Parts: sequence; structure tokens; C-alpha cells
Amino acid sequence: MIDIILFQPEIPQNTGNIGRICAFAGCRLHLIHPLGFEINDKNLKRAGMDYWKDLDVYEYSNWEHFQRSSNIPKRLHLLTTHAEKSIWDVSFQKGDGLIFGNEGHGAPESIHNAVQERIKIPQFKKDLRSLNLAVSVGIASYEAIRQIQK
Repeated sequence: MIDIILFQPEIPQNTGNIGRICAFAGCRLHLIHPLGFEINDKNLKRAGMDYWKDLDVYEYSNWEHFQRSSNIPKRLHLLTTHAEKSIWDVSFQKGDGLIFGNEGHGAPESIHNAVQERIKIPQFKKDLRSLNLAVSVGIASYEAIRQIQK
């Protein structure tokens, strides 16, 4: 349906929850290294990722490797709190990619410069910093899917 791209995720439980969302919704997951954890049986089991075998997942050694990949979505949307447009202002299409920065630092300036479409999840209480990464992926991915299913 859509592609979820995680740039250097740091917390295995977040990545596990995002993997579960992707498996459940039929989305492809892209993981851009380095990760803040190892993908191994022990970590997968601890994060409840017993469905990992059912997940369509690609891994890349770095951002440049992702950009050179033949699996890269044609249209990329960077989710960032620094965007002007919201997820409600975009017309998502099947095969779009949603890029999310990591939990500690977001996405670096180089990714902001490489992706033309920057969008955010609407925020109604302005004095709060941001949502949890897995929650953000759930909200944005299901808004995209909702639009595509119309």
C-alpha cells in the first residue's frame, strides 16, 4: 500500500510496533542503518515481533544506499514537526513513502534537503514537543491508507 522508511531508529520496541503496523496494514518497511539495536531473535522476541517473518522489510547501510536502491518509492514525504503542511493537506497515492527520523534527533538536514515534500501531523497543543515514533507512523500511515482506499 505505502512504504514506511525509518531513518536510524534507536528503540527496538518502537521499531517492533511499527513493524506490526506495517505487517497488519500491508505496508513495506525500510530500515536505514545504523540502528540503535540489533535485529536478532532475542530482540525480536522481546519486542513481541513474532510476525517479523510476515513483514516486507528492506535494510540499507545508510541514506545513500537507500537513495540508490531500486526499491525507493517514487514520491517521498518527510514527516517533521518543522513542516508547514499537514498530512491532511496531501493527496497520498499508492506506493508513496513516508520517512520518519529517529527518536532522539529526527531527520538530519541532508534528508530535509533531499525530500521536497515535508509534512506534519496536526498539533493542537503547541507547547508539547512531539509524538512517539510508533504513534506517528500509525497516524500518518493510516491517513495515507484512508485516502488511497477512497
